[in-house]
Amino acid sequence: MIRSPSWHERQRTIFLIASGLSTAGSFAGLTAKGWILMSGTDNAMLLALHFAALSLPTLIVSGAAGVRTDRIGCEQVLIQAQWALLGAGLLGALSIPLLEGTAQVAVLLASTLLMGIASAYELTARNKYCALLVDDPRTLAPYLTSFSVVFNVGKLVGPPIGGWLVALTGPATALSLDALTYLLPIASVIWLLKPNRSIEQLSSTTSSTTLKAAWKECGPVLRHVLKFTALICIVGFFHPGLAPLIAADTLGPSPQDLGLFTSVLAAGSITGGIVLQRNSHKFSSRPGLTLGCFALITAIAQLGMASSKFVPIVLLMVWLIGAGTAGLLSSANLITQVGSKQVLRGRMAGLSQIAFLGGGGLSGLIAAQLTISLGLQATFAIAGGIGLILSLGEIWRRGGMPMNEIKSA
Repeated sequence: MIRSPSWHERQRTIFLIASGLSTAGSFAGLTAKGWILMSGTDNAMLLALHFAALSLPTLIVSGAAGVRTDRIGCEQVLIQAQWALLGAGLLGALSIPLLEGTAQVAVLLASTLLMGIASAYELTARNKYCALLVDDPRTLAPYLTSFSVVFNVGKLVGPPIGGWLVALTGPATALSLDALTYLLPIASVIWLLKPNRSIEQLSSTTSSTTLKAAWKECGPVLRHVLKFTALICIVGFFHPGLAPLIAADTLGPSPQDLGLFTSVLAAGSITGGIVLQRNSHKFSSRPGLTLGCFALITAIAQLGMASSKFVPIVLLMVWLIGAGTAGLLSSANLITQVGSKQVLRGRMAGLSQIAFLGGGGLSGLIAAQLTISLGLQATFAIAGGIGLILSLGEIWRRGGMPMNEIKSA
Protein backbone atom coordinates (compact mmCIF):
# COMPACT_ATOMS: atom_id res chain seq x y z
CA MET A 1 0.00 0.00 0.00
CA ILE A 2 1.33 3.45 -0.96
CA ARG A 3 1.10 5.88 1.92
CA SER A 4 0.90 9.60 1.28
CA PRO A 5 3.31 12.05 2.93
CA SER A 6 0.37 13.52 4.87
CA TRP A 7 -0.36 10.08 6.34
CA HIS A 8 3.21 9.79 7.62
CA GLU A 9 3.03 13.32 8.99
CA ARG A 10 -0.10 12.42 10.94
CA GLN A 11 1.63 9.35 12.32
CA ARG A 12 4.49 11.43 13.65
CA THR A 13 2.14 14.06 15.05
CA ILE A 14 0.03 11.47 16.89
CA PHE A 15 3.11 9.97 18.51
CA LEU A 16 4.44 13.40 19.49
CA ILE A 17 1.16 14.53 21.05
CA ALA A 18 0.57 11.29 22.96
CA SER A 19 4.11 11.32 24.32
CA GLY A 20 3.87 15.00 25.20
CA LEU A 21 0.66 14.56 27.17
CA SER A 22 2.16 11.58 28.96
CA THR A 23 5.24 13.66 29.79
CA ALA A 24 3.07 16.44 31.24
CA GLY A 25 1.33 13.94 33.52
CA SER A 26 4.64 12.38 34.48
CA PHE A 27 6.16 15.70 35.53
CA ALA A 28 3.00 16.59 37.43
CA GLY A 29 3.47 13.38 39.39
CA LEU A 30 7.20 13.91 39.94
CA THR A 31 6.55 17.45 41.15
CA ALA A 32 3.93 16.16 43.57
CA LYS A 33 6.27 13.48 44.89
CA GLY A 34 9.10 15.98 45.34
CA TRP A 35 6.84 18.36 47.24
CA ILE A 36 5.53 15.55 49.46
CA LEU A 37 9.06 14.49 50.33
CA MET A 38 10.23 18.09 50.87
CA SER A 39 7.26 19.10 53.05
CA GLY A 40 7.39 15.92 55.08
CA THR A 41 11.13 15.72 55.76
CA ASP A 42 12.92 18.93 54.61
CA ASN A 43 15.82 16.61 53.73
CA ALA A 44 18.03 17.50 50.74
CA MET A 45 19.53 14.02 50.58
CA LEU A 46 16.09 12.42 50.38
CA LEU A 47 15.28 14.63 47.39
CA ALA A 48 18.53 13.58 45.77
CA LEU A 49 17.68 9.94 46.43
CA HIS A 50 14.29 10.51 44.80
CA PHE A 51 15.91 11.76 41.59
CA ALA A 52 18.60 9.08 41.84
CA ALA A 53 15.86 6.43 42.04
CA LEU A 54 14.55 7.76 38.73
CA SER A 55 17.89 8.21 36.97
CA LEU A 56 20.46 5.78 38.39
CA PRO A 57 18.67 2.61 37.17
CA THR A 58 19.93 3.65 33.75
CA LEU A 59 23.43 2.68 34.85
CA ILE A 60 22.22 -0.88 35.41
CA VAL A 61 19.40 -1.51 32.94
CA SER A 62 19.95 0.83 29.96
CA GLY A 63 22.49 -1.53 28.47
CA ALA A 64 20.09 -4.45 28.76
CA ALA A 65 17.31 -2.23 27.37
CA GLY A 66 19.40 -1.35 24.33
CA VAL A 67 20.37 -4.96 23.68
CA ARG A 68 16.76 -6.13 24.06
CA THR A 69 15.52 -3.37 21.74
CA ASP A 70 18.01 -4.32 19.04
CA ARG A 71 17.23 -8.02 19.40
CA ILE A 72 13.42 -8.29 19.62
CA GLY A 73 12.31 -4.97 18.12
CA CYS A 74 11.63 -1.48 19.41
CA GLU A 75 7.83 -1.61 19.14
CA GLN A 76 7.46 -4.63 21.41
CA VAL A 77 9.83 -3.18 24.02
CA LEU A 78 8.08 0.19 23.84
CA ILE A 79 4.66 -1.28 24.61
CA GLN A 80 5.98 -3.44 27.45
CA ALA A 81 7.77 -0.46 29.02
CA GLN A 82 4.68 1.75 28.84
CA TRP A 83 2.56 -0.83 30.68
CA ALA A 84 5.29 -1.04 33.33
CA LEU A 85 5.25 2.77 33.70
CA LEU A 86 1.49 2.66 34.21
CA GLY A 87 1.85 0.10 36.98
CA ALA A 88 4.66 2.01 38.71
CA GLY A 89 2.62 5.22 38.59
CA LEU A 90 -0.42 3.55 40.13
CA LEU A 91 1.76 2.23 42.95
CA GLY A 92 2.78 5.78 43.88
CA ALA A 93 -0.80 7.04 43.68
CA LEU A 94 -2.10 4.28 45.95
CA SER A 95 0.54 5.01 48.61
CA ILE A 96 -1.07 8.37 49.45
CA PRO A 97 -4.46 7.19 50.78
CA LEU A 98 -3.21 3.84 52.09
CA LEU A 99 0.07 4.70 53.87
CA GLU A 100 1.72 7.43 55.88
CA GLY A 101 5.08 8.32 57.39
CA THR A 102 8.12 6.21 56.62
CA ALA A 103 6.10 3.53 54.84
CA GLN A 104 4.64 6.11 52.46
CA VAL A 105 8.09 7.57 51.72
CA ALA A 106 9.47 4.09 51.06
CA VAL A 107 6.67 3.23 48.63
CA LEU A 108 7.00 6.58 46.84
CA LEU A 109 10.70 5.95 46.35
CA ALA A 110 9.97 2.37 45.22
CA SER A 111 7.44 3.71 42.71
CA THR A 112 10.02 6.15 41.35
CA LEU A 113 12.64 3.39 41.18
CA LEU A 114 10.31 1.17 39.14
CA MET A 115 9.51 4.13 36.90
CA GLY A 116 13.23 4.70 36.40
CA ILE A 117 13.74 1.09 35.33
CA ALA A 118 10.76 1.16 32.97
CA SER A 119 11.76 4.56 31.59
CA ALA A 120 15.16 3.23 30.63
CA TYR A 121 13.47 0.67 28.38
CA GLU A 122 10.86 3.14 27.13
CA LEU A 123 13.33 5.86 26.14
CA THR A 124 15.68 3.40 24.49
CA ALA A 125 12.93 1.79 22.42
CA ARG A 126 11.32 5.15 21.58
CA ASN A 127 14.50 6.53 20.05
CA LYS A 128 14.75 3.62 17.64
CA TYR A 129 10.99 3.61 17.04
CA CYS A 130 11.15 7.19 15.73
CA ALA A 131 13.22 6.00 12.77
CA LEU A 132 10.34 3.71 11.73
CA LEU A 133 8.00 6.70 11.41
CA VAL A 134 10.09 8.66 8.88
CA ASP A 135 10.48 7.94 5.17
CA ASP A 136 13.61 9.94 4.41
CA PRO A 137 16.61 9.37 6.75
CA ARG A 138 17.36 13.09 6.44
CA THR A 139 14.15 13.86 8.33
CA LEU A 140 15.17 11.77 11.34
CA ALA A 141 17.32 14.51 12.91
CA PRO A 142 14.61 17.22 12.91
CA TYR A 143 12.01 14.68 14.06
CA LEU A 144 14.13 13.56 17.01
CA THR A 145 14.71 17.16 18.03
CA SER A 146 11.00 17.96 17.58
CA PHE A 147 10.42 15.17 20.07
CA SER A 148 12.70 17.01 22.47
CA VAL A 149 10.68 20.22 22.08
CA VAL A 150 7.39 18.42 22.77
CA PHE A 151 8.98 16.65 25.74
CA ASN A 152 10.03 19.99 27.20
CA VAL A 153 6.58 21.47 26.61
CA GLY A 154 5.32 18.62 28.78
CA LYS A 155 7.93 19.60 31.36
CA LEU A 156 6.62 23.18 31.20
CA VAL A 157 2.93 22.46 31.79
CA GLY A 158 3.32 19.40 34.03
CA PRO A 159 4.89 20.98 37.14
CA PRO A 160 2.31 23.81 37.47
CA ILE A 161 -0.44 21.21 37.07
CA GLY A 162 1.22 19.11 39.75
CA GLY A 163 1.70 22.10 42.05
CA TRP A 164 -1.88 23.30 41.70
CA LEU A 165 -3.31 19.81 42.07
CA VAL A 166 -1.34 19.30 45.27
CA ALA A 167 -2.56 22.66 46.57
CA LEU A 168 -6.22 22.26 45.55
CA THR A 169 -7.00 18.55 45.68
CA GLY A 170 -4.05 16.81 47.32
CA PRO A 171 -1.09 14.78 46.03
CA ALA A 172 -3.08 11.65 45.22
CA THR A 173 -4.77 13.42 42.29
CA ALA A 174 -1.44 14.49 40.80
CA LEU A 175 -0.01 10.98 41.11
CA SER A 176 -3.16 9.47 39.63
CA LEU A 177 -2.85 11.80 36.65
CA ASP A 178 0.72 10.64 36.18
CA ALA A 179 -0.38 7.02 36.03
CA LEU A 180 -3.39 7.49 33.76
CA THR A 181 -1.56 9.55 31.12
CA TYR A 182 0.54 6.51 30.25
CA LEU A 183 -2.58 5.07 28.67
CA LEU A 184 -2.27 7.63 25.85
CA PRO A 185 0.99 6.41 24.28
CA ILE A 186 -0.05 2.80 24.91
CA ALA A 187 -3.24 3.32 22.94
CA SER A 188 -1.49 5.21 20.14
CA VAL A 189 1.21 2.58 19.61
CA ILE A 190 -1.18 -0.38 19.78
CA TRP A 191 -4.11 0.98 17.74
CA LEU A 192 -3.19 4.16 15.84
CA LEU A 193 0.38 3.95 14.58
CA LYS A 194 1.56 1.85 11.66
CA PRO A 195 5.36 2.07 11.63
CA ASN A 196 7.42 0.81 8.71
CA ARG A 197 8.66 -2.32 10.47
CA SER A 198 10.43 -3.56 7.34
CA ILE A 199 13.26 -1.05 7.75
CA GLU A 200 14.12 -2.06 11.30
CA GLN A 201 17.34 -4.01 11.54
CA LEU A 202 17.43 -6.55 14.36
CA SER A 203 20.67 -7.91 15.69
CA SER A 204 21.45 -11.54 16.38
CA THR A 205 21.80 -13.00 19.87
CA THR A 206 25.53 -13.60 19.57
CA SER A 207 28.24 -11.99 21.66
CA SER A 208 28.79 -9.41 18.91
CA THR A 209 25.50 -7.71 19.79
CA THR A 210 26.33 -6.72 23.35
CA LEU A 211 26.61 -3.20 24.72
CA LYS A 212 30.39 -3.60 24.73
CA ALA A 213 30.33 -4.44 21.04
CA ALA A 214 28.24 -1.34 20.30
CA TRP A 215 30.72 0.79 22.25
CA LYS A 216 33.54 -0.50 20.06
CA GLU A 217 31.62 -0.30 16.77
CA CYS A 218 30.24 3.21 17.19
CA GLY A 219 33.65 4.80 16.64
CA PRO A 220 35.83 7.33 18.49
CA VAL A 221 33.61 10.35 17.76
CA LEU A 222 30.50 8.93 19.40
CA ARG A 223 32.54 7.45 22.24
CA HIS A 224 33.89 10.91 23.00
CA VAL A 225 30.39 12.40 22.83
CA LEU A 226 29.21 9.89 25.41
CA LYS A 227 32.21 10.42 27.70
CA PHE A 228 31.99 14.22 27.62
CA THR A 229 28.22 14.13 28.22
CA ALA A 230 28.64 11.82 31.20
CA LEU A 231 31.39 13.98 32.71
CA ILE A 232 29.54 17.28 32.34
CA CYS A 233 26.35 15.71 33.74
CA ILE A 234 28.17 14.41 36.82
CA VAL A 235 29.45 17.93 37.41
CA GLY A 236 26.30 19.96 36.94
CA PHE A 237 23.09 18.08 36.15
CA PHE A 238 21.70 18.13 39.69
CA HIS A 239 18.85 20.64 39.35
CA PRO A 240 16.12 18.03 38.59
CA GLY A 241 16.83 16.17 41.82
CA LEU A 242 17.18 19.25 44.02
CA ALA A 243 14.44 21.32 42.34
CA PRO A 244 12.21 21.54 45.46
CA LEU A 245 15.17 22.62 47.58
CA ILE A 246 16.43 25.16 45.03
CA ALA A 247 12.93 26.59 44.58
CA ALA A 248 12.39 26.86 48.34
CA ASP A 249 15.75 28.57 48.83
CA THR A 250 15.37 31.07 45.98
CA LEU A 251 11.61 31.62 45.53
CA GLY A 252 9.59 30.18 48.41
CA PRO A 253 8.36 26.93 49.99
CA SER A 254 4.88 26.63 48.44
CA PRO A 255 3.89 24.17 45.70
CA GLN A 256 3.21 27.15 43.42
CA ASP A 257 6.80 28.38 43.90
CA LEU A 258 8.05 24.96 42.91
CA GLY A 259 5.73 25.04 39.91
CA LEU A 260 7.11 28.44 38.87
CA PHE A 261 10.69 27.26 39.21
CA THR A 262 10.18 24.11 37.17
CA SER A 263 8.10 25.96 34.59
CA VAL A 264 10.83 28.53 33.97
CA LEU A 265 13.32 25.68 33.79
CA ALA A 266 11.13 23.95 31.23
CA ALA A 267 10.67 27.19 29.25
CA GLY A 268 14.44 27.34 28.93
CA SER A 269 14.47 23.70 27.86
CA ILE A 270 11.93 24.46 25.14
CA THR A 271 14.11 27.31 23.90
CA GLY A 272 17.17 25.08 23.78
CA GLY A 273 15.18 22.38 22.02
CA ILE A 274 13.82 24.78 19.39
CA VAL A 275 17.30 26.16 18.65
CA LEU A 276 18.58 22.61 18.22
CA GLN A 277 15.60 21.53 16.13
CA ARG A 278 16.05 24.40 13.67
CA ASN A 279 19.77 23.69 13.32
CA SER A 280 19.77 19.91 13.76
CA HIS A 281 21.93 19.01 10.77
CA LYS A 282 24.45 21.82 11.33
CA PHE A 283 24.73 21.19 15.06
CA SER A 284 25.09 17.43 14.74
CA SER A 285 27.95 17.86 12.25
CA ARG A 286 30.12 19.64 14.86
CA PRO A 287 29.59 17.73 18.12
CA GLY A 288 32.46 19.34 20.03
CA LEU A 289 31.25 22.88 19.42
CA THR A 290 27.60 22.00 20.03
CA LEU A 291 28.10 20.11 23.29
CA GLY A 292 30.72 22.57 24.52
CA CYS A 293 28.51 25.64 23.92
CA PHE A 294 25.46 24.15 25.62
CA ALA A 295 27.62 23.09 28.58
CA LEU A 296 29.10 26.60 28.72
CA ILE A 297 25.62 28.17 28.92
CA THR A 298 24.77 25.89 31.84
CA ALA A 299 28.02 26.66 33.68
CA ILE A 300 27.60 30.44 33.33
CA ALA A 301 24.03 30.18 34.62
CA GLN A 302 25.15 28.13 37.63
CA LEU A 303 27.74 30.77 38.46
CA GLY A 304 24.95 33.34 38.20
CA MET A 305 22.86 31.34 40.68
CA ALA A 306 25.81 31.35 43.05
CA SER A 307 26.23 35.12 42.94
CA SER A 308 22.65 36.45 43.22
CA LYS A 309 19.40 35.84 45.06
CA PHE A 310 17.54 38.65 43.27
CA VAL A 311 14.44 36.85 41.99
CA PRO A 312 14.43 38.16 38.38
CA ILE A 313 18.13 37.27 38.03
CA VAL A 314 17.51 33.86 39.56
CA LEU A 315 14.68 33.15 37.13
CA LEU A 316 16.86 34.23 34.18
CA MET A 317 19.62 31.89 35.34
CA VAL A 318 17.12 29.06 35.80
CA TRP A 319 15.89 29.67 32.25
CA LEU A 320 19.50 29.48 30.97
CA ILE A 321 20.13 26.27 32.92
CA GLY A 322 17.07 24.76 31.26
CA ALA A 323 18.24 25.84 27.80
CA GLY A 324 21.79 24.65 28.33
CA THR A 325 21.03 21.25 29.81
CA ALA A 326 18.21 20.48 27.37
CA GLY A 327 20.42 21.44 24.45
CA LEU A 328 23.26 19.29 25.77
CA LEU A 329 21.18 16.19 26.41
CA SER A 330 19.18 16.46 23.19
CA SER A 331 22.36 17.06 21.20
CA ALA A 332 24.02 14.00 22.68
CA ASN A 333 20.97 11.89 21.84
CA LEU A 334 20.72 13.36 18.33
CA ILE A 335 24.40 12.90 17.52
CA THR A 336 24.54 9.32 18.76
CA GLN A 337 21.38 8.36 16.86
CA VAL A 338 22.07 9.93 13.47
CA GLY A 339 25.77 9.09 13.69
CA SER A 340 25.29 5.35 14.26
CA LYS A 341 24.07 2.47 12.13
CA GLN A 342 20.41 1.47 12.46
CA VAL A 343 21.30 -1.89 13.98
CA LEU A 344 23.16 -0.12 16.82
CA ARG A 345 20.61 2.56 17.66
CA GLY A 346 18.88 0.75 20.50
CA ARG A 347 22.17 0.20 22.27
CA MET A 348 23.37 3.72 21.47
CA ALA A 349 20.20 5.09 23.07
CA GLY A 350 21.00 2.97 26.12
CA LEU A 351 24.54 4.32 26.27
CA SER A 352 23.22 7.89 25.97
CA GLN A 353 20.88 7.32 28.89
CA ILE A 354 23.73 5.94 30.98
CA ALA A 355 25.72 9.07 30.18
CA PHE A 356 23.18 11.76 31.03
CA LEU A 357 20.70 10.18 33.43
CA GLY A 358 23.27 8.06 35.23
CA GLY A 359 25.56 11.06 35.42
CA GLY A 360 22.69 13.22 36.62
CA GLY A 361 21.79 10.78 39.38
CA LEU A 362 25.35 10.84 40.68
CA SER A 363 25.42 14.62 40.34
CA GLY A 364 22.33 14.95 42.52
CA LEU A 365 23.89 12.90 45.31
CA ILE A 366 27.16 14.85 45.14
CA ALA A 367 25.36 18.20 45.07
CA ALA A 368 23.13 17.20 48.00
CA GLN A 369 26.16 16.41 50.14
CA LEU A 370 27.87 19.65 49.11
CA THR A 371 24.69 21.57 49.94
CA ILE A 372 24.51 20.00 53.38
CA SER A 373 28.19 20.77 54.01
CA LEU A 374 28.72 24.12 52.26
CA GLY A 375 25.33 25.52 51.25
CA LEU A 376 23.44 25.77 47.98
CA GLN A 377 25.20 28.83 46.59
CA ALA A 378 28.63 27.28 47.16
CA THR A 379 27.42 24.14 45.38
CA PHE A 380 26.37 26.21 42.37
CA ALA A 381 29.73 27.99 42.41
CA ILE A 382 31.72 24.74 42.45
CA ALA A 383 29.62 23.10 39.73
CA GLY A 384 29.66 26.22 37.56
CA GLY A 385 33.40 26.69 37.90
CA ILE A 386 34.26 23.11 36.97
CA GLY A 387 31.70 23.15 34.14
CA LEU A 388 33.20 26.37 32.79
CA ILE A 389 36.66 24.81 32.58
CA LEU A 390 35.38 21.60 30.95
CA SER A 391 33.20 23.37 28.39
CA LEU A 392 35.85 25.86 27.35
CA GLY A 393 38.33 23.01 27.01
CA GLU A 394 35.94 21.09 24.77
CA ILE A 395 35.32 24.13 22.56
CA TRP A 396 39.07 24.90 22.36
CA ARG A 397 40.14 21.35 21.50
CA ARG A 398 37.29 20.13 19.30
CA GLY A 399 35.00 23.06 18.57
CA GLY A 400 36.33 23.74 15.08
CA MET A 401 36.37 20.13 13.96
CA PRO A 402 33.62 18.50 11.91
CA MET A 403 32.52 15.06 13.04
CA ASN A 404 34.74 13.19 10.59
CA GLU A 405 37.88 14.91 11.91
CA ILE A 406 37.43 14.50 15.65
CA LYS A 407 38.42 10.83 15.45
CA SER A 408 42.02 11.90 14.86
CA ALA A 409 42.10 14.34 17.79
